[in-house]
Amino acid sequence: MRFLTTRRLLVGLSLCTLLVVALAAQHFRLFERGWFMARQWQHASEWQHRSIWLPDYVADIQAQPIEGLSDVSALTYDPGRHTLFTVTNKNPHVIELSLDGKVLRQVPLTGFSDPEAIEYISPGVYVIIEERLQRLVKVHLEDDTQVIDATYAQQLSLGIGLNGNKGFEGLAYDPINHRLFAAKERDPVRIYEIRGFPGTSQDAPYSVHVVDDPERDAQLFVRDLSSLQYDERSGHLLALSDESHLVLELDADGKPISSLSLLAGQHGLKARVPQAEGVAMDGAGNLYLVSEPNLFYRFKRAD
Repeated sequence: MRFLTTRRLLVGLSLCTLLVVALAAQHFRLFERGWFMARQWQHASEWQHRSIWLPDYVADIQAQPIEGLSDVSALTYDPGRHTLFTVTNKNPHVIELSLDGKVLRQVPLTGFSDPEAIEYISPGVYVIIEERLQRLVKVHLEDDTQVIDATYAQQLSLGIGLNGNKGFEGLAYDPINHRLFAAKERDPVRIYEIRGFPGTSQDAPYSVHVVDDPERDAQLFVRDLSSLQYDERSGHLLALSDESHLVLELDADGKPISSLSLLAGQHGLKARVPQAEGVAMDGAGNLYLVSEPNLFYRFKRAD
């Protein structure tokens, strides 16, 4: 009798363990991620030479502290200046960085409550997004800019599925088709396409069209989105997920085709990238990441 009771107990514990593992796998989308990894290599020959192809990247700068900063968020590349820009939100500033992660200048932001991302649009023109308010602000930044004030700037409030600190995190811009992409962090994960903002003139009227595709975004087996980057050469989008420790390459239809893991031992990383917040790509195809509070990474294609 005692043997049967013990056996039932062990069977019950085994079933509970399997249930917990299955629920965890579903929560972290492990089945979908495993299936994607298998298909990524199955279709490598098809995509490798006409995509960004993230498996080829290796870190050459990693976990380098950005001196003097404590809460960097998002990242964008300015092709005219050959520098990077990020924002801080606790003490709002726009920060210009060199391509090896050195602070070049800091410009205070006024009239901003929660700046979460910045995106290069054209020479001297950027868009900053505020997470909770879902407010897009077109700003101008020149060599002699001392402060950026949102008061008189061109603005757009989206107001889509407002839910506090799970709003819009990432921005990317397609300069060919004049599309701005905005990433909703989670609950649910979404990538919105915005046409018509920013406008070409401060005073001219503009028509804004916002498009989303919930069915497409359901294929993104990531728990959150932190940042976006558009690659005009391939027409593909990079999507950074902090909680999934992953960068995904999405094709023109929004389907994942390659990935870069941010875990220790992957792509030359000595340690996991903690709280990845921003991704950007320069004209040579090098990838840059920032991690809150102040770590800088650079990835290059392996020779």
